[in-house]
Amino acid sequence: MISPAIHGVVLLDKPAGITSQTAVTIVKRIFGAQKAGHTGTLDPMASGLLPVCLGEATKYSQDLLDADKTYLAEIRWGQSTNTGDAEGEIVAQAHPDFDIEDADLLRERLCALQSRFLGTIEQVPPMYSALKKDGKPLYEYARAGQEIERVARTVEIHSLDWLVMAWPKSSLRVACSKGTYIRTLAEDMGHALGCGAHLSALRREAVGHLQLDKAHTLEELRAMDADRLNRVLLPVDALVQNLSSLGLGQSQAERFCLGQRVPVVSNTDQSTGHAVRTSDEEEQVLRIYRGSIASDNFLGTANFRKGVLHPKRLMAQVAA
Repeated sequence: MISPAIHGVVLLDKPAGITSQTAVTIVKRIFGAQKAGHTGTLDPMASGLLPVCLGEATKYSQDLLDADKTYLAEIRWGQSTNTGDAEGEIVAQAHPDFDIEDADLLRERLCALQSRFLGTIEQVPPMYSALKKDGKPLYEYARAGQEIERVARTVEIHSLDWLVMAWPKSSLRVACSKGTYIRTLAEDMGHALGCGAHLSALRREAVGHLQLDKAHTLEELRAMDADRLNRVLLPVDALVQNLSSLGLGQSQAERFCLGQRVPVVSNTDQSTGHAVRTSDEEEQVLRIYRGSIASDNFLGTANFRKGVLHPKRLMAQVAA
């Protein structure tokens, strides 16, 4: 166990079979942290990247809730379940109106699906989801046998690449916008193919700029001593590396830490050297540092418009 006053990000490779909250609780206990959260739920059946935020990092988890995601998904054709995934009960079985033994024809049909579902699409959220109606999650209505009308939502499928095109299971990699339900994508594809389908496996490979290949399993974390745990803990600003950065002088930094607006004369991203400019109508979110761009100097984030920084989220443990 390391210091309870710990702040940072743990890239966890969540195993299938447990909830995201259970995984967060385990990581919190391993690190001995006082506060923990995550950047977006993975269903219990899903595995893969779950960034776990500890201490002050929980303030910035929202920034990755809005980030794009990448998944490796397996689809089981010909079977529909009541949940849209392998955890549900099979409610229908069917074959498409073409010869499934014809591999070339199957690939042709799947490539047509690829074109159909790429780009901006509409999705109706599944009943088995945490979305709420009158303060109650939809999955509670579903478990009670009630069907609630849901409004379709617009999502973006940035890329969709088949890795295995076969019957009865195929796999693909999907890069998508926030709010995309891969279960619903699998169901909609099955409907378009004329046979129904459900999501049989799911693994998240990326959340924004954070990648699964840098993640650690629960078993690996449990086996680490305090020094090793400290080394795998990413700094808080790892969550916002996609934002442009600004370093402030001492007097400006003091004003910023008090939550005051700060006029900025030099507006250069000090991590890239590129200009950070907005018109009167534009607004940009920046990560802010005291002096040089280094994780130990991270002060928080700010909205930058018309040459003025407006503090958005501030770190609590900063030196005056």
